Amino acid sequence: MRIAAALTLVALLGGCADETISGYADRDAVYRLTEMGGAPVTASATITFPDAGRATGQGPCNAWSAAQTAPYPWFELGPIEATERGCPDLDVEAAFFAALAAARFSEVSGGVLILTDEAGAEMVFRADDT
Repeated sequence: MRIAAALTLVALLGGCADETISGYADRDAVYRLTEMGGAPVTASATITFPDAGRATGQGPCNAWSAAQTAPYPWFELGPIEATERGCPDLDVEAAFFAALAAARFSEVSGGVLILTDEAGAEMVFRADDT
């Protein structure tokens, strides 16, 4: 009897929903940065949420990934790990990574993702198909 109860508990806990943004955003979507701090962005930068508690993407120069464990709508990335390629847009990439690291709130609706820092500065992303 105790074994059955323990197995039931493990099954229930294993089926818990992902409470991070990964559980709310489209896991198949590639969200492209279109606006940062109220200004349009011309360099290419993306974010995806392929797995529970994980964010990945491509900056203007480098691929990146980070843990994301804050429950939605809060947002907080662990250390951002990125490749180390050079390109003419390294200054834009540094600003992108800094804004990602500063983001504290998230909102996802349809194909739009908005990350906001504590000062209210927004990063607006749109899924490829929107």
